[in-house]
Amino acid sequence: MELYLNTTSPYARVVRICAIEKQLDDVKLIWVDPWADDNALLTANPNGKIPVLVTDRGETLSESLLIASYLDGLSSTNSLLGAPNYTDVLALSGLSQGLTDAAFMTVINRKHFGKESDSTVLGVRRQSAIIRCLQTLEDRVNTDVMQSDINLGQIVTGVALSYIDFRLPELQWGESQPLLADWLRRFLERASVKETAFT
Repeated sequence: MELYLNTTSPYARVVRICAIEKQLDDVKLIWVDPWADDNALLTANPNGKIPVLVTDRGETLSESLLIASYLDGLSSTNSLLGAPNYTDVLALSGLSQGLTDAAFMTVINRKHFGKESDSTVLGVRRQSAIIRCLQTLEDRVNTDVMQSDINLGQIVTGVALSYIDFRLPELQWGESQPLLADWLRRFLERASVKETAFT
């Protein structure tokens, strides 16, 4: 299998952590710059986004949660979809994917349009979404899905929070969500998370 990715994508990091947790050692990492219209990436994924996984059969999968679901099905080791808490895992994954999207689009809009993009209608909506998602996660810290063995929801959550710390440190969200900050500190100690740290 081949995984197209870069070192700063939260979406790619989710997939890498999943592959490590599933003990899938046959994933070849192909490092690309999605902003450079890399020919190999565009051939694999015409929309030019990462991550992209090319399976051993030559099938091309995009979108991090779909790739993660595929990887989870390749091995019974360390199921990440969390049966019997399957619905809770999906709900947490979706919530934290929304947090990732809001943070990522904030970063991209600032890169191309300046920090004043935060003041646009869409920018204000993104900032509000980040605040709401963080508070909702704080309220859910002590739920089974957050405290159980590693699952996809936890992975997406941990990556989203560490991406905010990496790209939007001025938010200092840990001051308002101390339980969530403590949860993240523990999550960051996992070997798979350390191996895939943002650079």
